[in-house]
Amino acid sequence: MKALHARTAPASRALEFTILTAARTGEVLGARWSEIDVEVKIWTIPGARMKGGKEHRVPLSARALAILAAARPADARTADLVFPGANPGKPLSNMAMLTLLRRMGRNDLTTHGFRSTFRDWGSERSNYPNELLEMALAHSVGDKVEAAYRRGDLFDKRRSLMEVWAIFAQRTRAVSESSVG
Repeated sequence: MKALHARTAPASRALEFTILTAARTGEVLGARWSEIDVEVKIWTIPGARMKGGKEHRVPLSARALAILAAARPADARTADLVFPGANPGKPLSNMAMLTLLRRMGRNDLTTHGFRSTFRDWGSERSNYPNELLEMALAHSVGDKVEAAYRRGDLFDKRRSLMEVWAIFAQRTRAVSESSVG
């Protein structure tokens, strides 16, 4: 996170946002400003852009909101994509974040692997229940019967989860910084 945070390229902000939200690459690259509500601190991804076809609400941590604030163009009325590519109206390439990792000398990492890191952290380093972690990843929870009775998305609990995850990720960066100097 330290090396990533030090970079200024749009792909670095997109990757950091991806890590902090535990979202899929395509969800982040396709993110639209109209999906973001900074007042409520939520990103609502429409079902049409989700792997499971169901709308997914993502609670935004303070750091995720800071990334969005820095990325927000001066004329927000003409903006569409949160992480636009070099060509007008086109998102960053689906290889932009992976290419960034390669340039950073991190051939051992993949963008999607950070979702697994989030899941492992949640299971091994937190007390959050598995179903909450799975919901944060927009995975189906339970069988068809359980799904029929599950009406909520545990959003308030996921808000806490994502803030703690962001703090952990930033602390990891801070620990790395303090060990260097």
